Amino acid sequence: MANEQAAATGMSVTDGVVTLPATVLERYRRYTAYNSPYVAHDRGCAIDLYPEGDAAPSPVAGEVIATETVRAPPKPYAPAEDHLVVVDCGPVVARIMHVDPSVEVGDSVEVGQDLGDLVRAGFFARWVPNHLHVGFRRHDQNHLRAGGSLPLDLGVDPTPVDWDGTGTVVDAADTYAVLDAPEVPDDGFCGLAATVDGQRVVLDGGFQHYDAGGLHADATGPVSLLGETVGDARKSPGSANDVAWRPVTVRANDRPVHGISLFCGQRGDYAVKIVGDDHGLEAGDRVEVTLDPAPRE
Repeated sequence: MANEQAAATGMSVTDGVVTLPATVLERYRRYTAYNSPYVAHDRGCAIDLYPEGDAAPSPVAGEVIATETVRAPPKPYAPAEDHLVVVDCGPVVARIMHVDPSVEVGDSVEVGQDLGDLVRAGFFARWVPNHLHVGFRRHDQNHLRAGGSLPLDLGVDPTPVDWDGTGTVVDAADTYAVLDAPEVPDDGFCGLAATVDGQRVVLDGGFQHYDAGGLHADATGPVSLLGETVGDARKSPGSANDVAWRPVTVRANDRPVHGISLFCGQRGDYAVKIVGDDHGLEAGDRVEVTLDPAPRE
């Protein structure tokens, strides 16, 4: 049964690293391994999957072995509770958060099956869309703790997309502004290009409103973006390398902003998102983003 569940998902586990194949990731419009302030994402040990619409398609096949309701950080825009679905998917156990489950303990689920209603959780900021948070544990681990998930190896190779720092606002709200840039390919996953030792790599994470980010490439050393050194990459298990941010202020038209939300998107679904409560941008504004090599005051 364990081998059948793993085969149904297409996942594998080697030397304690869980590989999620492209056939799973391609069911979601975007993903990120590092765009979170929580310890569960440290060292590329969790992934946030952003589906189309309101459905919550399962990334794994297996048997539901637990559902839990947990207290969420108090936020005026979010309910007081979040939910956890635990699925025995063979060689490992999957932890899936931010879904109010329609499945129950003992149910069998298939890859792509709707697990319930996405939750607008207080665990993420107002500019973050609804998503599934997914991590994996060994069977002998505590399945309810936030930290301790196994490293992930993602079975896709996102294309680095160059950006010159400019664009026009096509969507804006109180906490974010989305630009019509950069120009992206029509097929496959892509992400914002940075440079490490002359190599173009995809940069991931909350830049720089979270403590650290990551690369979807095997590269180590100083990380450059828009002509500035923004961090230092070091190797971690799995497919992503950690990036420790250097002090940098992100500016939009010379005005300091909270940061830029980085992720991997597919089928042309990628755009720079400027985030924070003080961006001062409206739809139609022409924007130039620059990086000031000093911390924001």
